[in-house]
Amino acid sequence: MRKYLFATLVLLLAVSASVAHASLPFSTVFKGQDRFERLVNQAREGNWKALPIGDRTATVGRALTGTPYKNYTLEIDDRIEAASVNMNAMDCWTFFEIALAFARMIDEPEANWTPERMLHYIELDRYRGGKCTGDYLSRLHYLEEWLSDNDRRGLVNDITRQLGGSSVPHVAREMTVGWKHYRYLRNNPKLLGPLGQMERRVSNGPFYHIPKSRVPAIESKLRNGDIIGIVGRDGRRGYATSHVGLAYRGDDGVLYFMHASAPRNHGKVLVESRLSAYLNKYSSHSGIMVARPVR
Repeated sequence: MRKYLFATLVLLLAVSASVAHASLPFSTVFKGQDRFERLVNQAREGNWKALPIGDRTATVGRALTGTPYKNYTLEIDDRIEAASVNMNAMDCWTFFEIALAFARMIDEPEANWTPERMLHYIELDRYRGGKCTGDYLSRLHYLEEWLSDNDRRGLVNDITRQLGGSSVPHVAREMTVGWKHYRYLRNNPKLLGPLGQMERRVSNGPFYHIPKSRVPAIESKLRNGDIIGIVGRDGRRGYATSHVGLAYRGDDGVLYFMHASAPRNHGKVLVESRLSAYLNKYSSHSGIMVARPVR
């Protein structure tokens, strides 16, 4: 009897975890299936599965170059939060997580190379503890919290300190300041209180970055597919993450920054200049955080 009750409980929990996906139409949570299928064919023909996870992630990212930039691609509903993918347009965050999720997916048997399995890896990466509860605040909204959560679960290694990163004052407040830009928050202003609590918790956590003056000396230690978080000053309040992309080692041996660039710059996914040159291009950039995919 006890075994039966336990099995029933496990089943109910599994069903509960999938409610968010079932509550929104598939056409809402997954866009660009034709693009997805083309990428699957490229992966099969190029035997990307044989590559280490970092090289695999960078290869997927390189194949996504030219994809148009679109902001707020995760704001897909007024109330229900669900794992989602848009292969047709990406912002800086969805670019790196789509590349990483696809790279993880193709490590499985080819029968599992499906949009549904891709959504599984997005959920694993994007949500606190790897579970989307249907609640907007189950999502890891800040890159620094994403790094801490994914490192704790063994999905990536935070190598920022290992590469010489130092502790700096930290502030996370972008969402409560700019809440009107977020569809979920506009339609659910009661979320602002809990969101502020979450931001204060994130702000109080340890925060390390590698100053951009030190980046040229550590570029040789960076690998294909490393996730590069760009850090900047938030006035006098402290430091905060402002952008993210992937490390890409070119055939010339140079370590480039690959990212989804906003419309005011390039408006698409591209391989930018050498990482250190990219950082020096903008006075607002103070340094980087680095996460290395493990699996």
